Amino acid sequence: MIAITGATGALGGRVAHLLADLTPTLVVRDPSRAPDLGGEVRVASYDDRPAADVALAGVRTLLLVSAAESATRREQHRTMVDAAASAGVQHVVYTSFVGAGADATFTLGRDHGDTEQAIREAAERTGMTFTFLRDNFYLDVLPYFADAEGVIRGPAGQGRVAAVARADVAEVAAAVLRAPAAHAGATYHLTGPEALSMDEVAARIGAATGRDLRYEEETLDEAYASRRAGYPDAADFELDAWVSTYTAIADGSVATITDDVARVGGRPARTLEQALATAR
Repeated sequence: MIAITGATGALGGRVAHLLADLTPTLVVRDPSRAPDLGGEVRVASYDDRPAADVALAGVRTLLLVSAAESATRREQHRTMVDAAASAGVQHVVYTSFVGAGADATFTLGRDHGDTEQAIREAAERTGMTFTFLRDNFYLDVLPYFADAEGVIRGPAGQGRVAAVARADVAEVAAAVLRAPAAHAGATYHLTGPEALSMDEVAARIGAATGRDLRYEEETLDEAYASRRAGYPDAADFELDAWVSTYTAIADGSVATITDDVARVGGRPARTLEQALATAR
């Protein structure tokens, strides 16, 4: 049995449809939003261990889509990992982030590093195998970096980002879930076919969407100040995540290009323009 968490979301939903012929079990918080693929729908949230135990019973292969950003995401992920281990799940595919680890520039990458460690620890205890999909930032999301005036602001400097299409990540995940044994212990770094500066991102999104976009450099202090002004109720971890998106671009953390999308997913990684067309 294959189970997919987050199946009502943009990534989990894509994977679920790609595996519709296998009628995967969908683990969701709101069953009314689950796609109708003919399989079983089970209800569990990442912070509800009893529900997770029930939802993962009998599952052999699990796609654990990372939870929404929150101050408790590490605990939520560890709850799901522990539930998977207790349920006897044999293989976990986890959507992580490039450079995941305690020292990741992008602060949310540190959460992913913690989850990867939790999965490794569970594997040592139970013999569970795993595959990590370390995704770069999503090409599809880059247009939302621009404000209402079409300005992308941040301390990215002249750094570059090898962002990846969400559709490519979904296709790689589906390929791994179909043959988990062939990918046991693998860590794939999923990137687009090119690394773009923020000036290039703005120009190419503008050309593709008909918007007049531009990139404006901010200092670190300016970046925090502008985000605090726009979102006065934002938590510190959210501000850190928003700003470190750009500092990770500036220091080269997300600039490396790989061919893992093509090798595992079976087709060349989509360009920015192709990703935007696929997302529409």
